[in-house]
Amino acid sequence: MALNRPITDWKGKRVWLVGASTGIGEALARQLDAQGCQQVLSARSADKLAALAKDLNQAMAVPVDIADEHAVEQAARVALQYLEGIDLVVLMAGTYAEMAIENFDLTEVKRQVNVNLNGTLHVLAQVLPVVMQQRAGHIAVVSSVAGYRGLPNSLAYGPTKAALINLAEALYVELKPHGVGVSLINPGFVDTPLTRKNTFPMPFIIGADKAASEIIYGLEAGEFETHFPKTFTRSLRAMRLMPYSLYFSAVKRFAKTQPPGTD
Repeated sequence: MALNRPITDWKGKRVWLVGASTGIGEALARQLDAQGCQQVLSARSADKLAALAKDLNQAMAVPVDIADEHAVEQAARVALQYLEGIDLVVLMAGTYAEMAIENFDLTEVKRQVNVNLNGTLHVLAQVLPVVMQQRAGHIAVVSSVAGYRGLPNSLAYGPTKAALINLAEALYVELKPHGVGVSLINPGFVDTPLTRKNTFPMPFIIGADKAASEIIYGLEAGEFETHFPKTFTRSLRAMRLMPYSLYFSAVKRFAKTQPPGTD
């Protein structure tokens, strides 16, 4: 059952893609460009964004550090002026570093909170008034299956992703009466510059192009949650229903398992 209005025609769609410089974001930008979208590409890396935008047909690079509220304000002004409205904003900028209790680092925790959660809120503060005034548009929040339940070595990353899942659910309920769609995207392991830092096995890992295709498919189908690869993520979704006694027992057996990272 489609919970959002399916996107059936991408041509001319105005998209602000936040987190576009590498990994899934870059792959998604290329695929949306092939579909005929007009895009604003944002991330911290100005050089990578400029090169990507130059390689596409209808794209403008607007570098921004989403952890900086005032910088996001300025970037949004430029992006919305260029797009003259917005049909889709994809919030996928994020950071990841594993963290266990033995190396708990408050500075690093705050950094991940500032980028993954606060950064998303900074962008939302700029686009929510626009889509509500339009009574149209779509917001896609990229979280992670690491946000489903608490995992070892994820004392910073996991809680930020859990917050994004909660946020997307709340946004969906509140924005539906305004004619605005909301999607939640929960990747598993995807081959990106962030996950390449991992030194442990990553089951069912997929490429960034495949991940981008899954995101587009989910938007076209009108799904609320898009998760992939399903051979991996279905089992993790099922674990959300476990009582704590069973869940903690299962996690204990895989204590060295790490959370997936996205970018």
